[in-house]
Amino acid sequence: MILLSSLDKMWLSFYAMGFMAISMGLIYVSRHKLSNKFMKIIFALVAYALLIFSFFAMVYLVFSGPTGGAR
Repeated sequence: MILLSSLDKMWLSFYAMGFMAISMGLIYVSRHKLSNKFMKIIFALVAYALLIFSFFAMVYLVFSGPTGGAR
């Protein structure tokens, strides 16, 4: 298991949330704005890949527990 510092976990959570927002936008574009079938598939695949990465990042962050704390 990869051990990350608290600061690295913070950045990972920011990236995961950003990827979720980007994924939401890409899915919207692929379903409602694009008419080219090939581009729809590409946008959807990228969106779902980002969403899956975000899911695993959040699972790691939740189950890795707190690091340190105030003393």
